[in-house]
Amino acid sequence: MNSEEIRFYCIQKNAVEESFPFDDTTLVLKVGGKIFLLLSLTSDPVQFNVKCDPEKAVELREAYDSVLPGYHMSKKHWNTIICDGSVRDKMIKEWIDHSYELVFESLPKKTRQELLS
Repeated sequence: MNSEEIRFYCIQKNAVEESFPFDDTTLVLKVGGKIFLLLSLTSDPVQFNVKCDPEKAVELREAYDSVLPGYHMSKKHWNTIICDGSVRDKMIKEWIDHSYELVFESLPKKTRQELLS
């Protein structure tokens, strides 16, 4: 997947906000004010960070060379995904979905309900 495909996939999700709070080359995608994906717009190949269940994060790193501990993030909860063609787009989308769902479910119940209405 390229940067625009990743961005478009993310912004189709419910209540997603995008911004550049750190610099003009790192797109940050949030739900309920919390980050679920950081996308480098200048890396080649494309790279992005996603939140991940800690056990699953380790499993993915062991199974895929293109999955690394989160760059500049908590290594326990974040993975960096390198889109080098070694992983199918379907799998990449599943990892994005997992990150979004983890963050969404961590929001207070009231916030989740407001975002869904």
